Amino acid sequence: MNKFYNKYKGEINLLIVTLLWSATFAIIKGVLSDISSMLFIGLRFLIAGVILLPFIIYKKLDWKNSNLLPPIFLGVLLFIGFSTQTVGLKYTSATKSAFLTGSAVAIIPILQLFVEKKKPKTGSIIGVAVVLIGILFLSGGNSIGTLLNDISTNFNFGDFLTLICAFFFAWYVVYLSMLSSKYNFWMLLIIQVGVAAILAFALAIIFDVINYELLKINFTTQLGFGIFYTAIFATLITTTLQTKYQKLVTPTKAGIVYSFEPIFAAVIAFIFLSEKITPFGLLGAALIFVGLLISESFDEIVFYLRKSV
Repeated sequence: MNKFYNKYKGEINLLIVTLLWSATFAIIKGVLSDISSMLFIGLRFLIAGVILLPFIIYKKLDWKNSNLLPPIFLGVLLFIGFSTQTVGLKYTSATKSAFLTGSAVAIIPILQLFVEKKKPKTGSIIGVAVVLIGILFLSGGNSIGTLLNDISTNFNFGDFLTLICAFFFAWYVVYLSMLSSKYNFWMLLIIQVGVAAILAFALAIIFDVINYELLKINFTTQLGFGIFYTAIFATLITTTLQTKYQKLVTPTKAGIVYSFEPIFAAVIAFIFLSEKITPFGLLGAALIFVGLLISESFDEIVFYLRKSV
């Protein structure tokens, strides 16, 4: 068991991240009627940062001799990804949001090629293609044609924001892989969280001033749980695990692992909301899993086959 974990601890921990993310859609959708979106993002990152602060003080990090611009930019990418997805949820459907966000898995290898100058392996490319088809089946349910038609003919502001989210999330995944081996883990972690919190509060004030989204907070049990869950589980823990373990896998493979989010979301909806998973949805989940297996084993199998010939 230890041998298996040591070999796949990167993928395992990123799957935990994905599982924790999968519950946030319904939670965020439910609390946005009680709080303005940027204020909600600011609070979740602020709470995560406050919890991290004692550890940062204890570590006595060398701030003077470190180039902080790259980690700050990483925090900007993280914030843009979260903010565009959160605001986009106000204007688009859950189905389209899941599919468009999942498109990040196809954007990652392209960005990796341009940013890192690294060509993804053949197995990863095939895996990405299979995962994309799986996301389409899982998001579309029994009406894949309806989903595609809805995206092409009823493309709205929420869909546009969600596409921006997918792009910046993909950029974040690639950039995090580049920085995580060059910077102190704790420094990289607190800067990301701090930058996201500052930008969220700043944008909340700007939105209020220009009358785009007035500052609003109505304390309810649902909102309290939403802030607690997203701050602790979907921000503090997920960002910590991402920063620590994503460097153990390629960005493309990380994107494939993150594509399990709609699978976990469907399972959670089935358990707690009694929502049925359609046959197409089950096929989509199977394809996403197959895509991960292909990305993990295809190149090794080809290598051994060539070696044995």
